[in-house]
Amino acid sequence: MAVIKPFKGITPTAENVAQVVTRPFDFYSKEQRSVILDENPSSFLHVIVPEHKSDIKSEPNSADLFRKSKARFRTFLDKHILVQDNTESIYVYTQVINGTSHTGIIGCAAVEDYKNNVIRKHEHTITEREETLKNYLRVCDINAEPVCMTYRPSPAIAELTAEITTRKPDFNFITADSIRHKLWKINNAEEVEKITAAFAAIPAIYIADGHHRCSSSALLTEEMKSENPNHTGDEAYNFFMAIYFPDNELQICEFNRIVRDLNGLSVERFTEKLSENFKVKASGTEVVKPTQAKHFGMYLEQTWYVLELRDKTLNEGNPVKSLDVSILTELILTPVLDIHDQRTDKRIGFVSGTKGVEELVRKVDSGAWKVAFTLYPVQGAEFYSIADGGYFMPPKSTYIEPKLRSGLVIYSLNL
Repeated sequence: MAVIKPFKGITPTAENVAQVVTRPFDFYSKEQRSVILDENPSSFLHVIVPEHKSDIKSEPNSADLFRKSKARFRTFLDKHILVQDNTESIYVYTQVINGTSHTGIIGCAAVEDYKNNVIRKHEHTITEREETLKNYLRVCDINAEPVCMTYRPSPAIAELTAEITTRKPDFNFITADSIRHKLWKINNAEEVEKITAAFAAIPAIYIADGHHRCSSSALLTEEMKSENPNHTGDEAYNFFMAIYFPDNELQICEFNRIVRDLNGLSVERFTEKLSENFKVKASGTEVVKPTQAKHFGMYLEQTWYVLELRDKTLNEGNPVKSLDVSILTELILTPVLDIHDQRTDKRIGFVSGTKGVEELVRKVDSGAWKVAFTLYPVQGAEFYSIADGGYFMPPKSTYIEPKLRSGLVIYSLNL
C-alpha cells in the first residue's frame, strides 16, 4: 500500500504566485538567471541563488551557502511573499501545455515506502549528489519542488480528481512560457481520507523524476533517526514532498544525444562502421524523428540519416539492453565514438525531445557539436518492466513532462 500524507504547505499568495514560482536553477542560462534576479525580487530563484550581487561568495554546495538560502526563505516568510496553510492539506495540481492538461496530486511520500520498494526506482544515483542534497535538506529544512511519481491509473483517484477540478481553483495563472497552472487546496477531512484510502489500495508507485531527491531524503531520515532517541516514525523527516500523476497524465519524452567529434574518424569511415549494425540511409534535409523502436535519426554535416537496426532481436530478453538508448550506447557511442561513461564524459550532451530537433540542428550547425542522434521514447510498458524487475536504465533515458515550478508548494521539515 502506498502512503500519501497531507501537510501544511507553504505557498505564495494568489496575488503574487506567478512572480514567485520558478523553474529549477539549471533550466536557465547564467544571463537569464541574472535578469530574473535583477528584475523580480519575489522570484523563488533568490532562495535558490542567495548570493546574487553579493561580494562575499561561499563555496559551492557548502553549509554556509545553504544557510544563506535558508535565510532568504525566512525573509520570504517574514515579508509574506510565502505563507503557510493553517491546516494540513493535499493539493490537486493541473498544468496545461499547448492545450493538453496534466493533473496530479501533491502530498508527502513516506521514506519507508522508498526503502521497502513500494516506491520503485529505475535509475542509479550518484553518491556525491545524494550527500549534497541530504546536506541541503539538513540545513534548509524544505522541499521546494516535489519528486514526480507515477502509477497505473486508479478509477477511484480519477473520479476524485475529476470532481475537484470542476471547482474554482485556489491558484490559476500563466507563466512566461504560456503554460497555465491551477492548484486546489484540499483540507476537508472526508476528502483527504478518500484520497489517502485510494492510494493505500495501490501496490506500487514509480519514481518518474527525482531519484536523487528520494535517496537524499532516505539518507536524512537515517541520520535524524540515529540522533533522536525518541524517534517514532511520525516526524517530518520521515516524509518528503511528491506529486503523483497517473501514467496517462504524464508524457515520457526521449533524451536525444549530441557528440562533439567523430573520435578521429572521417565521415565516410564513421558511416561505414555504422553500417555494420545499421542500415544507413541519407534523407538530406528531411528531419528524422523515429516513430518506432530500433530506428534512429542522425544529423551530421547538415544531412539527416535514418539508422535502422539490422538485428531486431538484439538483447530481446533484457528489458534494459533492448532499450534504444542502450542500443545506441552499445553499438555506436562506446565502440565507435569511445564514450564509456555518459555521466562524466564531456564529449556527449543531452537534449530533451521537448526542445525539438531544431535545437539539435542549431547545436551541430554551430560547430560546437559534430553529430546528433534522435531516439524513440521509452514506452510505458518498458518503464514498468524495468522498475518492477529491479533493473536500472542508463543515464538520461527519459525526460518527463510536466515539470513543476519550484516554490509553488513547499514542505517544511520543521514548521
